[in-house]
Amino acid sequence: MKIILFLFRYSRRLVILALIAGAISGACNTGLLAFINAMLTGNSLAAKLIPGFIALCLMAGLSRIASELLLTHLGQAALIKLRLQLGRKILSVPLRKLEELGAHRLMAALTDDVPNITGVVTTIPILCINAALVVSCLIYLGWLSWPVLLLILGCLIVGIVSYQIPVVRAMRYSRAAREAADALYNHFRALTEGIKELKLHGERREAFLSQSMQASAESLRRNNIAGMTVFTLASTWGQLLIFVVIGVLLFAMPLLTGAGSRTLIGYTLVILYMMTPLQVIMNALPTLGRANIALKKVEDLGLALDSYSSEGEALAPTNAQPAWETIELRGVTHTYHRESEDSDFILGPIDLVIRRGELMFLVGGNGSGKTTLAKLLMGLYVPESGEIRVDGQLVTDKTREEYRRLFSAVFADFFLFESLLGLKTPQLDNRAEEYLDRLQLSRKVTIKEGVFSTTDLSQGQRKRLALLTAYLEDRPIYLFDEWAADQDAYFKEIFYLQLLPELKSRGKTAIVISHDDRYYYAGDRLIKLEEGKLSSERQLTFPSEVTERFVVASQQ
Repeated sequence: MKIILFLFRYSRRLVILALIAGAISGACNTGLLAFINAMLTGNSLAAKLIPGFIALCLMAGLSRIASELLLTHLGQAALIKLRLQLGRKILSVPLRKLEELGAHRLMAALTDDVPNITGVVTTIPILCINAALVVSCLIYLGWLSWPVLLLILGCLIVGIVSYQIPVVRAMRYSRAAREAADALYNHFRALTEGIKELKLHGERREAFLSQSMQASAESLRRNNIAGMTVFTLASTWGQLLIFVVIGVLLFAMPLLTGAGSRTLIGYTLVILYMMTPLQVIMNALPTLGRANIALKKVEDLGLALDSYSSEGEALAPTNAQPAWETIELRGVTHTYHRESEDSDFILGPIDLVIRRGELMFLVGGNGSGKTTLAKLLMGLYVPESGEIRVDGQLVTDKTREEYRRLFSAVFADFFLFESLLGLKTPQLDNRAEEYLDRLQLSRKVTIKEGVFSTTDLSQGQRKRLALLTAYLEDRPIYLFDEWAADQDAYFKEIFYLQLLPELKSRGKTAIVISHDDRYYYAGDRLIKLEEGKLSSERQLTFPSEVTERFVVASQQ
């Protein structure tokens, strides 16, 4: 089965040891059955083998414990490794491809499929033990009477075939349920991200709950119930088949073979003893089926990620700043579908030069392509045509990770981490506290060993904390996407007339996406986008009176 092959990839040695331990436990249980049968049928030698009976009891228990502990250890290790592996794959895929896959698919794989895969590991020791028990019982039956063994094998073949037919149908229901789970995760994402819009509009809220979300939940429920119903019916049929075999033994075998009551007791005892392990195996099959479906989903996602992945591993941490003077975009284009329109939106071709130490405003109407251009510039999107060069050197898949080290950014849809991950500069806490004080956050947030005391702040305050993180990264180029949109008038002036000119004075380049036209004069250059094209570019002049205000403020 695929799940066993999956576990073999993680630790062949542990799986083999666990299977051997499970097989020993099953064989020991069958040995105990032979002792019991001998005692019930009055075998005179059975009483002399009491030490062997005790030894088998101990071996059966110890081997079962060993099998379960080995596979439990393996399952937990596989869970961690699989999640980390999937996380690395996700981070190696181009951003645009991840956006196309959808966050709900990734979240469903990480939170639903992976636990289903590794959770089934706990059932594998039990399956090993019971499978070994069934095989041992069949061998014992063959030793007692080979005609009885042939009868049992024939019934098992009929049972397996008749069981597999409905199981195939049940697996279809399970796959449909998994697809419904993907859709439900997408609705959960809409619920959390669109909570304000849903609360504001009662009709929308009711339609979302009663139509979209309920339809997915109902599909999940319906397919799960249908699948489990088929599994239950198939399992019940298998159990009834065992009683049919017992009936044949009790009523037909004496007539056919002349077997006595003692022999029939032995046959019946073994078959009844087999019922429980067979039932356990059949009951575990739905769990194994769901695990295989989950594994297939993760593998399909992994294969998709592998096929998209074109980016190298993250570079080793370093404080060295890449040397550069100019970044040049030559004929760069990017195409994507806008939901509000039937046609695709084409950005470019863009020809643009970014120079070291300049303060540039990137402006344009909503949907003009500003954020897309910013993602292209930072290497988050790969140009479909054209090229990006740093001091004449072409940026390729192999050098794109190093190229991204030029940039720090605060996006409009930024994510704020609870700690300064990846920053290990000397006196990090002291530097962070200085910025907290300057951004008027020191009364609400403290920092210890790079961890913020809280991120439960207003949107404007969270953006200031994101700005602090970007400042501490101390990279050559800063990009701010509508950073001041959530700030009051006081902090807007601080941002445009103090923080940005200060970055420029330190030799940094700042690219600001903004609609605050009253502050455009603070920059060196204004780039305007219209419908994905550069419509204008002009130099700006910083008024002398503003310069004096900045100098005075920076000295305070």
